Amino acid sequence: MNTRKRLAAMRRAGALPPQVAAPANPACVIAPNQPCQHALVDRELNHQLYEYEQRVRGHFTAIVDTLKILSDCRHTLDFVEQAQQIALERLGFELPNELLDDAWVSGLNLRALHAYCTFSSFKICVDRAHIDQRPLCERSLIDAGFIQSCGYHTLDISPCADGRLQGLVPFVLRMAPNEAVYVKAYAGALFDIEADVADWTHRELSRLTGGIPGGEDANYLKVAVYHFSTSNPNHEGCAAHGSNDHLATELALERLNELRAAVENTFGLGAAPEILLVGVDTDIDAIRVHLPDGNGDISPHRYVESFRLYQETLGMSAGDARAHIDSAIAQMEHAEGWARGSGTTPPGMRRLIQHLLEANLSQIEYVIQHHGGRYQVIGHNERFICVGEAMSELQLRNKFYFAHLDTVEEGANDMDVGIRIFTGLNIHHGLGVPVLIHFHYSSHVPGARERAVTHCRRVKAAIETRYQKLYESHLLFCQMAVSDIHGSERCTFVDDETDMVGH
Repeated sequence: MNTRKRLAAMRRAGALPPQVAAPANPACVIAPNQPCQHALVDRELNHQLYEYEQRVRGHFTAIVDTLKILSDCRHTLDFVEQAQQIALERLGFELPNELLDDAWVSGLNLRALHAYCTFSSFKICVDRAHIDQRPLCERSLIDAGFIQSCGYHTLDISPCADGRLQGLVPFVLRMAPNEAVYVKAYAGALFDIEADVADWTHRELSRLTGGIPGGEDANYLKVAVYHFSTSNPNHEGCAAHGSNDHLATELALERLNELRAAVENTFGLGAAPEILLVGVDTDIDAIRVHLPDGNGDISPHRYVESFRLYQETLGMSAGDARAHIDSAIAQMEHAEGWARGSGTTPPGMRRLIQHLLEANLSQIEYVIQHHGGRYQVIGHNERFICVGEAMSELQLRNKFYFAHLDTVEEGANDMDVGIRIFTGLNIHHGLGVPVLIHFHYSSHVPGARERAVTHCRRVKAAIETRYQKLYESHLLFCQMAVSDIHGSERCTFVDDETDMVGH
């Protein structure tokens, strides 16, 4: 009896657990000879986004193989010259000579080189972002004009800091890069209410003084984005909530309601921003949009799911599919029981939700076409941690774990979750944790750049103190960077070679 037959016999006898079949494509359940091609999907944009994804990931996947090659040839007489040529050809940049000169006697500092290559690859991607973002700007259903037509001057989005949500805006939601959209990620989507009140106040002041074109009668929309895993809900959900999907939903909604209450208690009834709650199945990038009722209130039970819409409308014409989406929203607006609300969703919000659901159909099909319907890696696979302020120039699933913070103390929970994730990803494999500390400054304000650099150094020192054992064990590598919100400077490294060589 061969091995396969013997194992099958043992399973039938109960000596082995039953074999679990690989999950089928969850979104595209089709009839024979029917392709997974939806009428509302933008396939040209999908193609261009996939080329972008492959290009960006290629910069990072080449790092380990390149370092292995360098490790093998470190005893050659012309090692430094040879190493620089290999790095330039394979990675697109040279390496610090200080990390190469004494490799023949003391070995290569592979941890430091790995961190240096990670940051440098990120910088390359940022530098060509203006080219890579053109397709999304040209083809997106949701741009600044559309957002304003829905009645909003600002979309303030707080997703979970989980790296699987780093492609949320350009991929999952298909939003074009624009100044109306802000992203601030927090572990578990538990954003800082006081900081958000300050952000709301700043934007409202800009609106009232004419600083936001066309924003006179528009409102501020706060969006919280939680996430879950349908294929492994008990282990690959939100780490900040112990993979408890119910808790992730409830606490994100609670934070939204607390923000509304904070603004109204401070500035009076009617001042509060509108709110929206969105869930993302990170296995397939489908979304779950919770419908606000006529009072703007949200229920965890009142939502429409895009992957069901994809299934139900596959094979329909574009017009029929849009009508079905509208019908699904209307049906949920009038739901009874736990999902019952008071009145229907306001027109502007309803229009935005319709477009979010329609745009996400393209992402569902993107995962079908390019990732087999479900990502092969459904868990964490980030390359580095980014803390401070977000960089819109590079947003791609599992590229980095991001924690929005001003001080390490206020972002301690987010940082701890990130370090815990990278303990499994890097430290257990002998690699360090690369941490990019990034803040913006305004060149319109005298001395702003110097203060941003000082801010970076203060946060860097606090991180190294909080994770002192990692730092002293050469398992923590911090790189500082600043960007100008009004000029062309993007992600300029501060003391990069000194930091990488010194530790």
